[in-house]
Amino acid sequence: MLSSSVYKQGYTCQVTNVVVEPPSPASSPDSGDSTSPELEKAGLLNRTKIAEGGRKLRKNWSPAWVVLVGNSLVFFKDPKTQSPSSWRPGKSRPESSVDLRGAQLQWANDLSSKKNVFKLRTVTGNEFLLQSETDSLIREWYGTIQGVISRRVSLRFTVPRSMSNLENTERKRVRSRLKKLILKRPPLQTLQEKGLIKDQVFGCRLETLCEREKSTVPRFVRMCADAVERRGLETDGIYRVSGNLAVIQKLRFAVNHERAVTTDGRYLFPEELVQEEKLNLDSPEWEDIHVVSGALKLFFRELPEPLVPYGVFSDLMETISDPLILTICLSEISNYLDKVDRMKSLLQRMPPPNHDTMRFMFRHLKRVMEHCDSNRMTTQNIGIVFGPTLMRPEQDNGNMAVNMVYQNQAVELILSEFDQVFGGD
Repeated sequence: MLSSSVYKQGYTCQVTNVVVEPPSPASSPDSGDSTSPELEKAGLLNRTKIAEGGRKLRKNWSPAWVVLVGNSLVFFKDPKTQSPSSWRPGKSRPESSVDLRGAQLQWANDLSSKKNVFKLRTVTGNEFLLQSETDSLIREWYGTIQGVISRRVSLRFTVPRSMSNLENTERKRVRSRLKKLILKRPPLQTLQEKGLIKDQVFGCRLETLCEREKSTVPRFVRMCADAVERRGLETDGIYRVSGNLAVIQKLRFAVNHERAVTTDGRYLFPEELVQEEKLNLDSPEWEDIHVVSGALKLFFRELPEPLVPYGVFSDLMETISDPLILTICLSEISNYLDKVDRMKSLLQRMPPPNHDTMRFMFRHLKRVMEHCDSNRMTTQNIGIVFGPTLMRPEQDNGNMAVNMVYQNQAVELILSEFDQVFGGD
């Protein structure tokens, strides 16, 4: 129970009976202190939680009575039925509290349309935005909270020598046990050779993924293209319009994570338990076809090496940069066909998974383009979307804008000359 006079946006009020649930004795550095934690500040602020455990949340601003006491920032619900001057924290239980030990504080006006906003991030990955319309008030809060965080850091570095020695002994003991455990485990290469540990789908090397699935075109690519052709060919802006990023990440997680996890964070694929086989893209949760098309683009963007390998990219750009390749007149037809043959030869140099997956994707994109009257995905629009998605240089050489033009033109040329480059169906 604490009592203090606190200034709050023009009001002077007596804060009494602040109920703060103390940290558990096992986790609190103040557990040996019989004195009550000191009340630093209290007042009315707008707050919203934007992340929990590292997972992003949608902003939902609400006013709250905020109490800074000891190591904790405590939030009380702001009752609409009472005036700010008559309300007291002791009249309600806290909604939540934040442990400031190890927390980080920074101004964050770029994260909200509101002014005077700062972000508080805890060691557990929870993030809050706090805001006030009064500039001086929010700066005072920022300084006070930062002061509490800094004091806890300084206390951590001034622990008694005996306690420091005890922590060092415990740390050495844990390190020794972990070392023995690691030495007993079979080498990672052995587990991979036995097929017990395999990579995920997103972010996996294309050759490794195709070898695992015994195919030259990844199953997830086929599933997404099939869903788009069944449900999205008439959809305006298919592949150009972005789907809901949170749902796309949920689909990515579903493809990657329903499997046993090893102690080093990798994934086991028990026999006959491959997530992609169980995935149903016609499920209501993937009803928005832009989510499926967005996940397919994300798959290609997350490949460690693009669909067009780095070794082929520069030659491809050199072929495309020839002005004759996209500007044809009767006297230049032979020259143009030579350029198309060069393109075909370059693509045939790619490993089978890259070549076959590219052939599959461009056949699919031709079907999308055939419905451009409805979906408005012309050859040019498809080039803009898939140029940077399917190919990129290994190193940024400062010619990003020039590369992007050639990347788009490469996609346009392959679409226009698909039968010549890849062979007809």
